[in-house]
Amino acid sequence: MADVAIIGGGPAGLSAALYAAKNDLETILFDTDESWMHKAHLFNYPAVRSISGDEFLEISRGQARDRGATLHEDEEVTNVEEDGDGFAITTESDQYAAEYVILATGGNRDLAEGLGCAFTDEDVVDVNLDMETSVENVYATGAMGRAEKWQAVIAAGDGAAAVLDILSKEKGEYYHDFDMPSDVPEL
Repeated sequence: MADVAIIGGGPAGLSAALYAAKNDLETILFDTDESWMHKAHLFNYPAVRSISGDEFLEISRGQARDRGATLHEDEEVTNVEEDGDGFAITTESDQYAAEYVILATGGNRDLAEGLGCAFTDEDVVDVNLDMETSVENVYATGAMGRAEKWQAVIAAGDGAAAVLDILSKEKGEYYHDFDMPSDVPEL
């Protein structure tokens, strides 16, 4: 059983995968490569002067892999359901298990609806500040929880917020992910 299953490979999902994997959580990510980032060019992302959405995705995928995340590219998740102490994640070709699920599927909220997540009056997934939904250990990030207020850097922050909450639960205290120069691994 993986610690964290992330469904969606845009900024929110890839940020979540990077943070989870670098903090030693067994991390799997499912991506159909349909991110809105393919249409984007980032000029307003901190520390990025100018980068195409495609290049951003390529670099972010590499970072997540380098830290230990397993990426299942072109593998669409067809169902997620509660299963004992975790969740069963079904794709067209296989089934996986995880303790936590992070939904990062942009404007597609079908999996959240199938899990029974509560929705707001604006018809978006109702999340708290940590991105947790009404279903314990299920998180919804980025456009899933915002009506028409979508932006790549916000989505990436949502992915990080979800993982920091998971890490805090796992460690039994508030966890802060703050790296120092001495923490930089040799790649």
